[in-house]
Amino acid sequence: MVVTLRERLMSLTEPLLERLGYELVDLEYSAHRGGAQVRLFIDRPEGVGLDDCEKVSREVSALFDAEDPIPSAYTLEVSSPGFDRVLRKREHFGRFVGSRVFVELKEPRAGRRRYTGTLLTVDEGGIALEVDREHVAMTFAEIGKARLAA
Repeated sequence: MVVTLRERLMSLTEPLLERLGYELVDLEYSAHRGGAQVRLFIDRPEGVGLDDCEKVSREVSALFDAEDPIPSAYTLEVSSPGFDRVLRKREHFGRFVGSRVFVELKEPRAGRRRYTGTLLTVDEGGIALEVDREHVAMTFAEIGKARLAA
């Protein structure tokens, strides 16, 4: 199995953040001419402030300096997940039952790939949404992207 650089960065970063009392909500990695950009989105039950972002930035920078996982110069940004936070894990979905979510499937189902609706249930295998007064169930394996919706 080929591990992407994003997955490697997540596997390095997640245990560190957990030890510091934070959750890695998402990590974005983009390479461009002259360097790369790494964006971390962190959270914790009491919320995230500027001091938290600075602390995590220092700790992750030290980790990346030691491990040297990025083959070029990079910029590191750390922030809270925001109102349209990414839902990546079963636990993320579980916290937001009753909320409006946007889900994009990896492959279209009956010609449709994008769904926005109320998150009704979450179980080990997937989620169920109410979309346009219809019940729509999907497995986690089918989900390409998901986030909270306005």
